[in-house]
Amino acid sequence: MAPAPHSLAVAAAHDRSWVSVARRSAPHVARVTASAMLVRRELTVNDTQKVTLGVIAAYIVVIALLWNIPYIRYVLWPFKMLVIAFHEFGHALACVLTGGRVKSISLDPNEGGVTHMQGGKNAFTLPAGYLGSSLIGALLTFAGFNIVASKIASIVVGVTFLFTLWWGRKDWLTILTVLLAVGLLIGCWFISHAEALRYVVLFIGVMSSLYSVWDICDDLILRKINSSDASVFAKRYGGSSQCWGVIWSIFSLTFMAASIVAGIAAFPQSAEQQRNDSSQFIPTKF
Repeated sequence: MAPAPHSLAVAAAHDRSWVSVARRSAPHVARVTASAMLVRRELTVNDTQKVTLGVIAAYIVVIALLWNIPYIRYVLWPFKMLVIAFHEFGHALACVLTGGRVKSISLDPNEGGVTHMQGGKNAFTLPAGYLGSSLIGALLTFAGFNIVASKIASIVVGVTFLFTLWWGRKDWLTILTVLLAVGLLIGCWFISHAEALRYVVLFIGVMSSLYSVWDICDDLILRKINSSDASVFAKRYGGSSQCWGVIWSIFSLTFMAASIVAGIAAFPQSAEQQRNDSSQFIPTKF
């Protein structure tokens, strides 16, 4: 039997009241939902990440001191050569990607390096040394927030070194630097499920991220060397070497800051969780 007209009117009024309530409450619900999403996305730092940030700060201070203290600064020499290898790899990779050919890479005992290239686009190959090593450093710093990520990063670095070793196979210092670096990374895999690897990767990342800043300061401000990548770039494309050096340094610092923020956001696991995860990913323990 069809409902009475009066019943239909009451039902319609009831439905309109619900629609009215829903319309009034919709903005409130939207605000609550948006607030909840913002709370969930808020960047918080747990105890493990605080330790990592403290280690990064300590690395920066120690490296800055050792970089400038006579004689003691030679403690950093092996890592400087490692970062220079990253620098030269950046030149080489940019050369290959822009249609050139890499003839050889060589490292100098006096903390220098050179990449012999044929072809390629100088607008890309010249800044690629500093920017490439800074980007590699930022990625390693990011990976240094997590043990499993450090394992993956060490594998990528090992492959990178194989290319560097191929291009620098005629230079004994390049070979020795690469082999020692690979040996250090492999050895750290076997210490407490690679927990030590995380701090080594983090150290290399921090030093590589800041190397361009310190090196540019040494070359263009303190010693004023006219044969740096920045000076050559300035001669070809205008501007001053100091200007380009500052710009590249800003990029380097930006890369590093972004890697730290990304590391905090991506790896909220506690130290115990990281060890458990690492024990399941290519497990090793010494």
